[in-house]
Amino acid sequence: MSEIPKFSSSDIKGWLESETKSVFVPVHTRAEKLLNDMNKMIEDISDVSKVLLDNSSKEIEKRNMKTYGRARALNKLARLFLDRMRHIKVPDRVSYDDFRDFDQETQKAFFAIEVDIRNWFPRISPYFILDRRRFLMIFEKAKALLKEFNDFLTKEYVKTKTLEETFQLIDRLQTLETQLTSLDKQRRKVGSEKAQITEEIAETQQKMADLKSKGSISRLNQIGAEIEILRMETKRSLQHLRKPFIKLTSLALHGRGSGLTPDELRKLNRYLENPFETLAEEEADYPVLRQILQKLDRSISEGKLKLKPDKERKAKQAIENILNGNSFANLHRKCADAMERKKKLSTSADVAETRSDLSRLQEFLENLERRKGVAEAEENAVSRACSETQRKIRNHKTAIERNVLSFIDKRILIE
Repeated sequence: MSEIPKFSSSDIKGWLESETKSVFVPVHTRAEKLLNDMNKMIEDISDVSKVLLDNSSKEIEKRNMKTYGRARALNKLARLFLDRMRHIKVPDRVSYDDFRDFDQETQKAFFAIEVDIRNWFPRISPYFILDRRRFLMIFEKAKALLKEFNDFLTKEYVKTKTLEETFQLIDRLQTLETQLTSLDKQRRKVGSEKAQITEEIAETQQKMADLKSKGSISRLNQIGAEIEILRMETKRSLQHLRKPFIKLTSLALHGRGSGLTPDELRKLNRYLENPFETLAEEEADYPVLRQILQKLDRSISEGKLKLKPDKERKAKQAIENILNGNSFANLHRKCADAMERKKKLSTSADVAETRSDLSRLQEFLENLERRKGVAEAEENAVSRACSETQRKIRNHKTAIERNVLSFIDKRILIE
């Protein structure tokens, strides 16, 4: 069994032309000649139509009652003939599809002209007889040439249609391969840009991490972590008082004898919203909180808050621990100290400079991430275009191989 010949897209066209020139070249040459001849006949019909138009216009100007109506009819016909000829598009190059479209378009125009001739020329008689004869003579020649044109299309040119399509497929294949090369180059370029941006992002993130882990910012972060622990501890220490606090606030708002002053009510609301910050801002021995707790204890004892027994017991125990226990005093000192250290450190020149550097780096990082997103979107789009182009290339190669087999009965492979 003989080996199947393999061709590149750049070699296949020359080989196929050599294999088929004895069939294709004569047909193509005849097609070009017929197309030129038909183009000349269309021009001749246009020229003779202009003669009809000019002569009928001159007769109309004479205002001769015997010929006026027929002259106007011929003038209108001549304009129709010219308009139909102008609308026929003659192909710039010879191909089966263009040849067929031109044939169909010309046949439609000729059919319409023939109907007009049959309907109107007898009515114009006996005037303009020489002009009409000349038009009919040229038109009959054009019809005969169109019949020859159509016979050639359906009996001879159609046989090379597959071959012509194959040459067109080869040209498109080469264009697609050029596009794929360009797309692949673009994809590598975008990939390189994305890799560079990714590296810059990693470097920027490392610079930011280094800034956060050194000097005043590091100490500030440590204080922040310490504050988070104190925040949770404060919340836990006041957890059994939250419900009573809410009920006491409601009692004060409805004027039912909570005993709270406006300042104490504002402070109570702050304890509900931000217990850590509120406690840290209290003076030594947290006097405002003590006043609130004493009034809360009195309201509970007087039954004004209507708490469940278990909640009431836990609330009273929490009040006792805060008012008379040392543990809350110690928590208060820690909170106040942490907030003071944070405030001093936050306003230091070193922290201000570091924060400025971090802000600048953060802005640069966000810009890099935006650029990376754009690069990724472009990379994805180019990758999709590459995949689609590769699919079209495979389909074109398969179609060319199949057409060659059907036309010259030879099996080939396009690499």
